[in-house]
Amino acid sequence: MARIVGYIASSLDGFIATPEGTLEWLTKYDMDLGEHSYPNFIKGIRTVVMGRDTYAYLERPEIDWLYPDKRTIVVTSRPLPNPKGELEIWSQGVDPLIERLRALSDGDVWMIGGGKLQMAFIERGALDELEIFVVPEIIGGGVPLFPPTGFKTSPRLIASEVYAPGCVRLHYSFT
Repeated sequence: MARIVGYIASSLDGFIATPEGTLEWLTKYDMDLGEHSYPNFIKGIRTVVMGRDTYAYLERPEIDWLYPDKRTIVVTSRPLPNPKGELEIWSQGVDPLIERLRALSDGDVWMIGGGKLQMAFIERGALDELEIFVVPEIIGGGVPLFPPTGFKTSPRLIASEVYAPGCVRLHYSFT
């Protein structure tokens, strides 16, 4: 059974992108995250799942497709003209998607990008672990780490670490 995990960066004020959907507040940093770096994380991932907004960001012409060797699922009800990379479009709802992902046995599943889809998985008890990298930037607004839905939970903190220049890694379990 596949583990479903999150790996995401957030500004200190709780946003994952600016109001315009940009990440320059994050990409200006060159942080050494050691064993918790993105290259190490992605090695254990076989399936990448993202929502339409995350895909729209990644399909921009100046970005090379990042997941040519991964099973990639885009959750959307709208068609994707000229998809970038080999993609599976998923529009049958979150519950059947969770069932399908749990049946996988060839590696972990990464819920990439925005908090809407991650929150839908959290609400259903389907996100196993979440790593949040809190970056010392206050960006004043934008896309929230998690949209307010009224859902409440108390994940268990597995680990926390501080990296230069003041980035904090928080690793939580929902199981």
